[in-house]
Amino acid sequence: MPDFDKQSYWHQRFESETAFEWLIPSTTFMPILDAFLEKLPESDANILHLGFGTSDLQTHLRTRGFDNITNVDYEPLAIERGRHLEKAAFGDVKMRYITADATHLDAVSDISFQKYHLVIDKSTADAISCAGDDAVLAMAQGIHRSLADGGVWISVSYSAFRYDIPQLPFDVEVISKIPTAKARATDPDIYHYCYLLRPKPKA
Repeated sequence: MPDFDKQSYWHQRFESETAFEWLIPSTTFMPILDAFLEKLPESDANILHLGFGTSDLQTHLRTRGFDNITNVDYEPLAIERGRHLEKAAFGDVKMRYITADATHLDAVSDISFQKYHLVIDKSTADAISCAGDDAVLAMAQGIHRSLADGGVWISVSYSAFRYDIPQLPFDVEVISKIPTAKARATDPDIYHYCYLLRPKPKA
């Protein structure tokens, strides 16, 4: 298995990769996100997009009217590409791009001093899970501390058990099961899972 939790893996990959969508394309993800985006005020909504890599999801979000977005990736090459993609699409760069480890969000002042109404990841937690459940829990704890009141985290994963982690500070709900393409009609049904994670009420 590739070392998806290692920065060296992503550096080597992004040296040649210019576009790739993990699990589902942005055009499939956006209709799921719309139910949550429509509740956010475009001018004030603060969105955190973790592990954006070589996806174009952030440009879809900006097209939808949101530009107060912080795009975070482990690998600096993704930052360069993200800025280029936004400039090519809109003629300018309004979104923020930060190199950071999603398991140590508190260590980044530009993130830790912010509160986000929506946090999005598309298979980033899957990559981090290569380092074990403790790494996913560290990511979840950092997101929990970063959410504004009423804020939520939406995560797409290949795993039906991604967030079956003791001490997870979120209530977890599957809001969509996305079927994967089949090579043959007789192939088994396989799904990707879109999770809604809401902070657990304080005791």
